[in-house]
Amino acid sequence: MRFSIGMIAKAACAVFLMSAFIIYAEAVVEPAGSMPSAPVSEHSTAAMPYSNGLNKGVPKFELFVGYSYLRAVPTYADGNRLVWLNGGSTSLAYNFNRHLGLVADFGAYTNSEVRFTGAYTGTVDVDNSNTAVLSYLFGPRLSFRNHKQLTPFVQALFGGVHANQVALKNCTTNCIVLPKDDSFAMTAGGGLDFRIHRHFALRLIQAEYLMTRFTSYTTGVTGTQNDMRLSSGIVFRFGGRHGPEIPPLPPLSYSCSVRPSSVFAGEPIAVSGTALNLDPARTAVYTWSADGGTVSGTSESANIDTKAAVPGTYTLKGHVSQGDKAADNADCTAPYAVKAPEPPTVGCSASPSTVISGDPSIITALGVSPQNRPLTYSYSATSGSINGSAPTANLATVGLPAGPITVTCTVVDDINQAASGTTLVTVAIPVAAPKPVTGDLCSIHFDRDARRPVRVNNEGKACLDEIALNMQRNSDAKLAIIGNAAGTEKDGKKLATQRAVNTKAYLVGEKGIDSSRVAVYVGSQDAKIASTTLIPAGATLDTTGDTPVD
Repeated sequence: MRFSIGMIAKAACAVFLMSAFIIYAEAVVEPAGSMPSAPVSEHSTAAMPYSNGLNKGVPKFELFVGYSYLRAVPTYADGNRLVWLNGGSTSLAYNFNRHLGLVADFGAYTNSEVRFTGAYTGTVDVDNSNTAVLSYLFGPRLSFRNHKQLTPFVQALFGGVHANQVALKNCTTNCIVLPKDDSFAMTAGGGLDFRIHRHFALRLIQAEYLMTRFTSYTTGVTGTQNDMRLSSGIVFRFGGRHGPEIPPLPPLSYSCSVRPSSVFAGEPIAVSGTALNLDPARTAVYTWSADGGTVSGTSESANIDTKAAVPGTYTLKGHVSQGDKAADNADCTAPYAVKAPEPPTVGCSASPSTVISGDPSIITALGVSPQNRPLTYSYSATSGSINGSAPTANLATVGLPAGPITVTCTVVDDINQAASGTTLVTVAIPVAAPKPVTGDLCSIHFDRDARRPVRVNNEGKACLDEIALNMQRNSDAKLAIIGNAAGTEKDGKKLATQRAVNTKAYLVGEKGIDSSRVAVYVGSQDAKIASTTLIPAGATLDTTGDTPVD
């Protein structure tokens, strides 16, 4: 293990910075002239002994006197003079506040024997009538005082160490084994004090790393030696502000509460207790019981499980104890109630509420449980078909006659509490649409031109132009043309046929009407005309007395 001077400087800087921070923090906790702080609870550190002012109860000076033991760790280093020493040490600490102090440490240690290795191996007694080693160290100490009897601390000290010459006993020549030497030294470590009285404490242990820089008398080179120092002894404490006298604590008092104070079976209840006049140096033991439900918890807070509790009024009982005396025990009670579970409610609606026979209606059930219990849905209807286990279902009306249907929505919770609601669906029979009928259009006359008795004249073309527009507007309709002849005409049937064919030819050839949409007939009317009839989709033409023309 080797430490450079830079590392030592960094460690010292860190200790001083931490100490400065603590001094600053304590300086701003409660500045002079500030308003009093808000009251604190009996569980806070304000109730601890010696807490009336941060530094009360902290000695201004601490004088340590005790035994110290030095030992090389882990192996003997070249030039080490502190291989195995016993002696005593004393230190005087000046405390700036409850955490930071400045320490001056002095020690004296004696060799009891010198061990040789190499060409000659053995142990030789030394002249230890004079102190072999003196140490003088200075540095900061950081104490962790919490107003209890134990005070741990850490410190980093810097200074020097002087080693006297070591001489052999009963020797006449070459008696000096080691000449005197001086070296830089530093320690880093900590300890633990046990306060017995405000002026007296025991230092149970002080353990430190000790570094020296002795010169090797075999090589003449200065090196680093790593050692440990263990100390134990008595600490005398002087000065400082005394802590306030701690008055005897009054008897314990205990109060408890429940939240909420009324629940349904199965709902939890939070329990809390408040104990006054607790001794902060002793452990408080909390116990709970209840005559309805199960209480779990071993601290100021607990919970009541009401799953197995029947409806009724119950009492919570709490107990806190810090010993066997009556003043060290206190009880509390708090009432609470478990209510009977409330049944669910349900609303039922249909959309649409009026349907044509064969069309479905969506049924919606809105179930609510006051305790948010799980709900199961079911449905029934006086007619039609319906089923489902969700908040919505379909009512089928295929084949149903006109009339009302009553639909019932039912919800059941996990403890078999049920609720039902109804809604009405009206079934209507669809009204048949009127059947399309044929319609007579204008007629084309052939009695104006005796020389050309089957020719479509301009007047007839005007009629056919209107018919073409009508057929274009009614693309799914058809047209029937019925040709006729006068009874006085020779070859009347032939003339009637030609008149119908010529009429169709104009519509198809001149107006672009699909020929498949136009049917030609020979009629029995005694007139030189061709009549036209519009046949809408779905309508039927009465052809009685008419003869189709190919």
